[in-house]
Formats: sequence, C-alpha cells, structure tokens
Amino acid sequence: MSNNKISKSVIRRLPRYYRFLCELEEKNIDRISSGKLAEIMRTTASQVRQDLNCFGGFGHQGYGYPVSKLKNEIIGILGLNNNYKAVLVGAGHIGTAIAAHMSFEKLGFNLCAIFDNNKTIIGNTINDVLIHDSESIADYCENNNIDAAFLCIPKSAAPEIVKRLYDAGVKNFWNFTHYDIQGEYSDVKVENVHLSDIIMTLCYSMNEEKNE
Repeated sequence: MSNNKISKSVIRRLPRYYRFLCELEEKNIDRISSGKLAEIMRTTASQVRQDLNCFGGFGHQGYGYPVSKLKNEIIGILGLNNNYKAVLVGAGHIGTAIAAHMSFEKLGFNLCAIFDNNKTIIGNTINDVLIHDSESIADYCENNNIDAAFLCIPKSAAPEIVKRLYDAGVKNFWNFTHYDIQGEYSDVKVENVHLSDIIMTLCYSMNEEKNE
C-alpha cells in the first residue's frame, strides 16, 4: 500500500510503537505478540495488526513480532535514518531548550545551525551548534541544502522568515508559531505545535471529570 493512502492516525501511532519497541529491546525482549504489544500501546491486538499490515505486517501468526527487526522496520518507515539537514530559528527559551535537550540524530535530523537576531548571543553555541545571525539564513540554507526548519520565533516574525526559507528551498517546517504556513504556501509540509491548545485540552478533560 502506498504511504499516501495510509491514514494520518496510523502514521501518528508509529513513533509510539518505536518508543515502546526501544524500551523492550533495552530489556532484552526478543519477541512480542500483537496482544502484548497492544497492552503496552493501550489499544487492541486487531488495531496493532491493522497498523503494521499497512506496511507489510512483519509478524507471523503464533510467532509474534521480532522486536529488533520491527523497530528497525519502523526506523525505515519513519525515515529516522535519513539524517535530514535542519536549522532552528529562534534561540529564546523554547528554542534553547529544544536545541539543548533533544537528540535530533535519533529523530532523523542533523541540526546544522541555529539562527537568531539577538546580537548578544550570535557566535555562541548550544549543544555545540553555532548561533548565526538571522540575516544570513537564506544564504546558509541555499549553500548547505537544508531540508527543514524548526521555528521557535514570535508569530509576528514568522511571515518574513518563512518566506526567506521557502525562497531558499526549505519546504518542511516544525512550527511553534501560530502562523499558518500552509495557508500561504500550499506545497509545504508542516507539523504545528500549539502548546496552549494542548493545555486547554487538558483543562477540558479535568473540567469534564469535575462536572460528572
């Protein structure tokens, strides 16, 4: 089956499969049944089989799934071994935390550079990645064949930065701003992160429980 026909809900479950399979491998567990994997995933064995069958199955009835092999298959499906080149824009609190603490090399990316317009931090490094002046972002991306940009900047700054990145050939974004990139550029791929939306969803769940 073509990946274009696989639902987003299945794709979004793959990182959870990967995370739990890594934990199983660390515990030296060689094989796991769809039922046991479903327990860990808090879903059903049928859902596990359906999800994995979208990509070829990887298991055998009565035999289960080989943990290491399935983990490596999911690495390939997600593209975690592609080492895509990325830049991070915005070295404020969120950007600094992301650059300092995320293991991008395990997530399919090589963080090549950080950009900011604060002259007092340009030339510093975060986790050995150099902070450049934002004015040089287009030239840097063009010269280094950058694949993706992680945006940790205010919404007001996003339109100009995104245009410069797009014109430099960057069409993949991890977007912490509230700027609607796809509304302006229909051919880009974007994963939006709205932290306030997540907190409000938690608040709703707590409110529902309170009102039961």
